[in-house]
Amino acid sequence: MDGDLVTLFLSGDVMLGRGVDQILPHPGDPALSEPYVRDARGYVELAEAVNGAIPRPVPFSWPWGEALPLLDAAAPDVRLVNLESSVTRSGDAAYGKEVLYRMHPANLPCLSAARPDVCTLANNHVLDYGRLGLEETLASLAAAGLRTAGAGRDLDAARRCAAVPVPGGGRVVVASLGLECSGVPPSWAATARRSGVHFAAGPSPAVAADVTALLRRAKRPGDVTVVSVHMGSNWGYRVPREQVRFAHALVDAGADVVHGHSSHHPRPVEVYRGRLVLYGCGDLINDYEGITGYERYRDDLRLLLVASVESGTGRFHELRITPLQARRMRLTHASDSDCRAVHEVLSRIGDGLGTRMRAEPDGSITVRPS
Repeated sequence: MDGDLVTLFLSGDVMLGRGVDQILPHPGDPALSEPYVRDARGYVELAEAVNGAIPRPVPFSWPWGEALPLLDAAAPDVRLVNLESSVTRSGDAAYGKEVLYRMHPANLPCLSAARPDVCTLANNHVLDYGRLGLEETLASLAAAGLRTAGAGRDLDAARRCAAVPVPGGGRVVVASLGLECSGVPPSWAATARRSGVHFAAGPSPAVAADVTALLRRAKRPGDVTVVSVHMGSNWGYRVPREQVRFAHALVDAGADVVHGHSSHHPRPVEVYRGRLVLYGCGDLINDYEGITGYERYRDDLRLLLVASVESGTGRFHELRITPLQARRMRLTHASDSDCRAVHEVLSRIGDGLGTRMRAEPDGSITVRPS
């Protein structure tokens, strides 16, 4: 090992709007313009029909549940969260969009409960309530002292990397990018004169070169670089070849960690050239409990992902995966059988990608380079 280890909490999608917002102390307007559900409280009722009554209001820490003491025990140096909700009171719903996420700004202590160091915003829900909604989202997060990356008041701001100091004098430098294949509308792209997200139409070599150039300009000796990218469809374990090539191009050009998200369930883990690639972290918090149609993916099972890499080289050392389960809109420990099921799925879909997965006695899973 050439350097000290830096530990990273790499969160899947955190969706604190809609039904989750309704159980918190300051629920926003529950009215929705979705084609099937017109009141956000309907998602709470679906969850209650499956797993029992949810008290209202719940404490701000409720949605994180047993994840918080696990995170505190792991004590990661940097906590990275993909916040997939607008934080606004705006009613300017995106026209024609079927799923809309909005949380009331007064409920931001729920996000702060997990003490995120960076909230990535280049995703397909941050502008669900228009550019006025994005403006309030950015202002609310800044007022709460939360760093962001991936969206801004113009293109320069949306492309700006976030840097988090870590023990030993280095930093973790994060670039956030949203691809159209994840559902980010091209009209949401930031420009020199318009707010929006750091957007790319596709996972091309040119895009990989552009994103890693941002990291190289921001990087100092001893830093660890992360590309947090919203890419891919919601369902399915297969990773398209162009996304694999894109992740490899990011690493080849200098990214130490590729933090992929968008899918509602986990996708494969790869170790490529000694670097960690997560093709899809799955959702961590959402209001999907009780929604039917994709049960075979067990999207009620969520993953707490804590990776360690060398500060001097960015080389991957270990990933610890703790399976959790969403019940009553709260994260709880997964059962022994569910932990075994997660291990089996991750081992199967990651076969041949350069990883060794081991089931630990406590139900967690460790991944190391082969």
